[in-house]
Amino acid sequence: MLILEFDNSELDVFNEVMDVVKKHPDFKKYELQMESALRLPGLEIYPDRRKIYRDRREISLTAKEFDILCFLAANRGRVMTYGQIYQQVWGDYVQDIENNTIGYHICHLKEKLFVASPCSPFNIRCVRNVGYCFELIPEEEPF
Repeated sequence: MLILEFDNSELDVFNEVMDVVKKHPDFKKYELQMESALRLPGLEIYPDRRKIYRDRREISLTAKEFDILCFLAANRGRVMTYGQIYQQVWGDYVQDIENNTIGYHICHLKEKLFVASPCSPFNIRCVRNVGYCFELIPEEEPF
């Protein structure tokens, strides 16, 4: 929901405009749709724009890197198998999945995320012979 505020000088003009709109019911109603974003500590992912920001700085990713990160981040805390990742990103199912293909893209993705912020509060963890898991790193509590 979008809330607009007007000061008193603008209120009269707004009321006049609304009176005109009410007299013509054939006006189309337009609503602003708020863009959804996946927000994690220090990371914002905008799927509709295919953009990722780390501390308000855009991170340039390839299409496959973007799709992999979105899929893993949306399923954070869960181990996603090579098959699940391949099917989600490449869109087809292959009996003998080439794990090196996924590993190649994740390696480059992790490098780019590290360059953007070496001390990230998240990690993409490899689960050997199974897949990958996007994890948030808990903050250490002060004594």
